[in-house]
Amino acid sequence: MKISGFSMGRNVGKLYYPFKESVESILPLVDEFVYALGNSDEDDRTREELLSIRSDKIRIIDTVWDLEKYPRGMEHAHQTDIAMQHCSGDWLFYLQADEVIHEKFLPVIEARCREFLHDEEVEAFLFNYVHFWADYEHHVDAHGWYKNEIRIVRNRPEIHSWISAQSFRRIPDFDGVSYRQKKGTYKLKVARIDADVYHYGWVRPPAYMKKKTRAININHRGEATVNAQEEDMQKKQIEFSYGPLKKIPSFRGTHPKVMEEKIKQFNWGDELNYTAKREPNTVMHKHEHLKYRIVTLFERLLRRPLFETNNYKLIRK
Repeated sequence: MKISGFSMGRNVGKLYYPFKESVESILPLVDEFVYALGNSDEDDRTREELLSIRSDKIRIIDTVWDLEKYPRGMEHAHQTDIAMQHCSGDWLFYLQADEVIHEKFLPVIEARCREFLHDEEVEAFLFNYVHFWADYEHHVDAHGWYKNEIRIVRNRPEIHSWISAQSFRRIPDFDGVSYRQKKGTYKLKVARIDADVYHYGWVRPPAYMKKKTRAININHRGEATVNAQEEDMQKKQIEFSYGPLKKIPSFRGTHPKVMEEKIKQFNWGDELNYTAKREPNTVMHKHEHLKYRIVTLFERLLRRPLFETNNYKLIRK
């Protein structure tokens, strides 16, 4: 059995992504790791950081992003596909630049891959998610935040990244461009893996969070639209904030060992709001809105998600 790891990114070093830790977290498990590295700015050090891992498993594929050909976030899916197409494993393990696997889950993941290696009906594996928020001691467990997602797929030519690289679908006769198409696509048949993906996408200094959000929004909406939205927020004097952290659940577990140095660099605590009161003229996040809070309350009481749509077919538990 051979497992390939793969990821993609552009300017992820300068935007405070834990991309190096992400790669290192599954490097002991995979036989190779393919990284599709987009044309980054001169002050980005993603390449240097990847090379500093000093592993002959890592292979960098240089790419050029084209947001005109692949708008609305589809370039993310296109770049993911490029990395995936350079993989040679039986199973392909995808991690985004802000996703890390705890070392305690590696044996579980390997065992599950072996168990279903010859069960051709299983096309992919479904993981649980922990979404960290603002710092390394809080995580969001609210309605609207995805609780599961596909992160390992079988190496088949019809399986492609989908929409903006959030998930995968089987797309026969794919034209190589229409990553948001639904017609003629098929949800993958999945089995669960009792393992968590630790998502650190919302853990960085507020100034970096603003830069990262801007970059992602440009990829999805275009620079002109984003500039207009930012100008409107400036006129209304609305500032970015993670909001009142006293209302966010505390994380009681341990972080992956590869994150130890990154966590030691935490130095923006004085910029966070550890009270229960929301600051005026600040961005209100999805989980802060009343309707989401109400649905979240019912989900916790019923111990199951409500109004959830899944991009997979669970066939093995």
